[in-house]
Amino acid sequence: MTDSTITLADVAPEGTAMLTRRRTLFAGLVAATMIAVLWLAAIAVPPTSFGAISFLVLFTITLPWSVIGFWNAFIGFWIMRLSRDPAVTVNPMAASIRGDEPITATTAILMCIRNESPEPVERNLQPLLEGLVAANVADKFHVYVLSDSSIPEIIAEETALVEAFTAKWHGVIPVTYRRREINTAFKSGNIRDFCDRWGANHDFALTLDADSYMPADAVLRMVRITQANPTLGILQTLIVGMPSVSVFARVFQFGMRLGMRSYTLGSAWWQGDCGPYWGHNAIIRLAPFIAHCHMPVLPGNGPLSGPVLSHDQVEAVMMRRAGYEVRVLPVEGMSFEENPPTLMEFGRRDLRWLQGNMQYWQLLGMPGLKPVSRFQLMFAIQMYMGSPAWMAMTAIGVVLLALSSGPSGQYVPVEPGAGTLLFAIMMLMTFAPKIATIIDVLLTPSLRRAYGGTLVFAANIAVETLFMLLLAPLIALSHTIFMTRLFVFRDGGTWTSQTRQSHAVPWSMAFAKMWPQSLAGVAVLTIVALKAPQDFTFALMGAAGLVLAPAFAVVTASPALGRLFARIGICHLPEENIVPAALAPLHLPAIEVNAPSLKSGAH
Repeated sequence: MTDSTITLADVAPEGTAMLTRRRTLFAGLVAATMIAVLWLAAIAVPPTSFGAISFLVLFTITLPWSVIGFWNAFIGFWIMRLSRDPAVTVNPMAASIRGDEPITATTAILMCIRNESPEPVERNLQPLLEGLVAANVADKFHVYVLSDSSIPEIIAEETALVEAFTAKWHGVIPVTYRRREINTAFKSGNIRDFCDRWGANHDFALTLDADSYMPADAVLRMVRITQANPTLGILQTLIVGMPSVSVFARVFQFGMRLGMRSYTLGSAWWQGDCGPYWGHNAIIRLAPFIAHCHMPVLPGNGPLSGPVLSHDQVEAVMMRRAGYEVRVLPVEGMSFEENPPTLMEFGRRDLRWLQGNMQYWQLLGMPGLKPVSRFQLMFAIQMYMGSPAWMAMTAIGVVLLALSSGPSGQYVPVEPGAGTLLFAIMMLMTFAPKIATIIDVLLTPSLRRAYGGTLVFAANIAVETLFMLLLAPLIALSHTIFMTRLFVFRDGGTWTSQTRQSHAVPWSMAFAKMWPQSLAGVAVLTIVALKAPQDFTFALMGAAGLVLAPAFAVVTASPALGRLFARIGICHLPEENIVPAALAPLHLPAIEVNAPSLKSGAH
């Protein structure tokens, strides 16, 4: 075990100076862009009325997320196009190893589960352990299945499966199964319990969720990088979605695949040693984590008090505060996860993250944080604050339209030319991360082939764009309703485990969960049709997803439609076109549905 304190003298001063220049440039670009866009917004919507002033104030709240996303994507695009090794450009530690160094550190593989089917746990761990054995490093690893399950039937199934798994690997790689009776502090408490009981026995820990998968060569690369860099506290991988037979997961993760790489490269370029931690598919240095990353219990009795739900980014800023670097390794194909298979499951996870991020209000004043770390907590809050701001802008406009006289009312007075330009700029900034990767794919022959060719790729972009036009207002209104519950009614709800397998959503459930969205959409379209019919088409683009919310939930959860999408290649990922050796042992249904026609091999 290494000492748990790192001083500034251990960090290369030239690296610090370079990061300072990058951060100063990035902050200047963001500030200048926000000032320019707000100036244009004031021209487009002159602040001469209550409605116009309200619009500008709310628009200002939404702006940072779009502007920062744009510059992350812009920087990421140029790194993708101009750098021989983009990962090394933003994370020099990636170049500190050859790849054949002996593994000297001991690593705990932590699989955290709670009330979910245990079969994927075994499926995802088996190839990893086989790869470690093949690399002759099995003696340096220990698997811990850390369960917080509470449902008797699942506990019985889980216990039987893990006991069989433990017996299978007995004498090769030790497997320890521990189930807590009470899941105190949720997942962060689960990890902390491991740290208190076994953390001192290991140098590093690889954190995994039940839906996580990492091949052995990726894990060994991370271990070697962490071994070679004693100032590295957390190394986070770029996580991509595994091929799925769920319509919702397929289309959603296709869009995420387009946006994440450019965004992550761009953000890593200026965040540097203050990188993100997403709670899984990452390696952590245990000594400083145990010493410095204790999660606080937030004071009070409301939904924003108690244990921290979104613990990962808090652990990242605490690790950085202790003098250790937090870095991301933005390489696709190293790290996979299963995305929620339905709108319902996605919403449940998203709202839990929302509640966790809102707890950061109480953590912004933590002493000793780096400026970038404090910004990251603020930005995590702002990520969700934009939704109620957009909904409030829409509500004010619709109310003003409803109260206006005559058949051709207005939401707020808008200067047509400036308004059109403002709209175009906002669309460009919103979609910039995806646009950056789309251009990169189209300019790279191997990537074009991996996505099925130009025509197939273009068709899938169109499908994903329509999907997001329908999904975005649903997400925004769900955030708004939930935040109203949090801050007005002091109700955060009760969180249950996720259902990760593809499954149908009954119409009755869809209507029960989505009727507020449908009602809001119908109200907006009715008022626009009566008061401003010339704007009905534009309003339909924003409100169609609300009106169709129950149908959207049911259709995108259809297992039959999902299998059809997988078979004909709608929104397929590169791994479905050329199957990498790392995924072959998982026998994923989305790949096997086309097994006779697929090629195998790394790409």
